[in-house]
Parts: sequence; C-alpha cells; structure tokens
Amino acid sequence: MNTFNNYQEWHYAITKVGGFELTKEYCEQRIAELEDENNTHTKAFIAAYGVAYLTQVIDWFKLAHAA
Repeated sequence: MNTFNNYQEWHYAITKVGGFELTKEYCEQRIAELEDENNTHTKAFIAAYGVAYLTQVIDWFKLAHAA
C-alpha cells in the first residue's frame, strides 16, 4: 500500500485506481473501522504507517463524506 501526500492523490488512488465509489455509506464504514483501535485492520494499519498517517486518512474519508 502506498502512502499519499495529499487528498487529491489519495482520492485518485481510491476512486480511479481502486475503483471504489466514495459514497457517504462507504466513508462512514471506513471511518468507523479506522477509528476502532481494537479492529484488526486498524491495528495493522497503525503498525505499518503510524498513528499520524491513520489520522490523515480518517480526515480524508471525512472530507470525502462531506463532499
């Protein structure tokens, strides 16, 4: 998994490369999962990328949710 420097890079990777539609429901699901410190995937994300990047990704999902 790549890390991204800004929202535009992240959005492009999610929607164009990954083919995901950033619906409100999808964003809500991802935010809930990423904010759950006991979630296995969240723990793995933190181990790989750190808490600061996790926070950034959550913020990007919140931005997409608000769009």
